[in-house]
Amino acid sequence: MGLTLYELEGCPYCETVADALDDRGIEYETEWVDALHSQRDEVKRVSGQRGVPVLVDDERGVTMAESQNILTYVETTVA
Repeated sequence: MGLTLYELEGCPYCETVADALDDRGIEYETEWVDALHSQRDEVKRVSGQRGVPVLVDDERGVTMAESQNILTYVETTVA
């Protein structure tokens, strides 16, 4: 799949990004992460940090964090 969103249940920033993808009908895979930062090894492996949300766009070779950056990327590049 082209897009993967790493998110945490109940994270408002994650929900904002997921809503933006859903509103645009963009297909993506969700990887749910652990609430404990110390258990987010997969997020660290793909993005170099343990915070969420993180969007990975395999088709374009892009990995990014920070919800506002992701929203801008979705609006200008993916949509």
